[in-house]
Amino acid sequence: MKAAVIESVGRAVVTEVPDPTPGPRDVVVEVAACGICGTDLHILQGEFAPKLPIVPGHEFAGRVVGIGSQVTEVAVGDQVAVDPSLYCYECRFCRDGHNNMCERWAAIGVTTAGGAAQYAVAPVANCVKLPEHVRPQDAALIEPLSCAVRGYDILNSRLGAHVLIYGSGTMGLMMLELAKRTGAASVDMVDINPARLETAKLLGVSGSAANADELDRPQGWEIVIDATGNAAAIQDGLGRVAKAGTYLQFGVADYATRVTIDPYRIYNQEITITGSMAVLHSYERAAELFAGGVLNPDVFISDRIALENYPQALEQFAAGVGRKIVVTP
Repeated sequence: MKAAVIESVGRAVVTEVPDPTPGPRDVVVEVAACGICGTDLHILQGEFAPKLPIVPGHEFAGRVVGIGSQVTEVAVGDQVAVDPSLYCYECRFCRDGHNNMCERWAAIGVTTAGGAAQYAVAPVANCVKLPEHVRPQDAALIEPLSCAVRGYDILNSRLGAHVLIYGSGTMGLMMLELAKRTGAASVDMVDINPARLETAKLLGVSGSAANADELDRPQGWEIVIDATGNAAAIQDGLGRVAKAGTYLQFGVADYATRVTIDPYRIYNQEITITGSMAVLHSYERAAELFAGGVLNPDVFISDRIALENYPQALEQFAAGVGRKIVVTP
């Protein structure tokens, strides 16, 4: 079969690889679409993946074309979205309910072959059946949505909060949609990319600007979310949190990124600084939200690129052109 392969640091190719073979409790999925995200760039740069080469792609959905001998939960022909998370269920974090902190954390498309291919194999436990009205070529959005749902679990936000989001890429826009549906009084967005801010306006953002000073909320925001991973944005966002407010680090920063905090202000104003790591007990809820229309795929997916052009799709994503980019086998 044809698959994208990150062969070495900085080098991605499309080549022929062996067809996947399911184990007794595995499913083979004919991939309809696979999303590209920042994790794929980190893998290309030599981070995250424990070893190369690897078939990337942890955001994918498609139809079941093969099942293992012990699989009864799905059948050939079912359409599914795949939760890429692979946990040991034995370490202290898994046993404590924090599986995303698993000491043996692994993921489809990161530590094992993923969905940037014609076919992918996954444990049946990771496959979520989708209703027939959901287009599998759109359902690659469910995995990033599940990360956003996890972010809102961390926030424990209350009704009527004023929210500020840095970054109007795919993840920032998903956080916008969830904020609107969790009773925010207003949702403002900061981005230096005017084209992306136009999409935020289309989705009903309360205010948008290249700089938070333009948004005229001197008292700050009860919830501030960084969806960029950019040091300058993070530093600015930390200073915009209102008294008794919460700052969420949602964007994936480079390992070397550093910012400065003001410990006295955190103490004196009771500011909470927290983070959200990937997926935790949120994939099925994201699938249900997606099936219910929480996102408009035609707005969120800006580019559908053929699998053979995977290296070019990575370059486009790295350049910040478009919104969600998916590759289609």
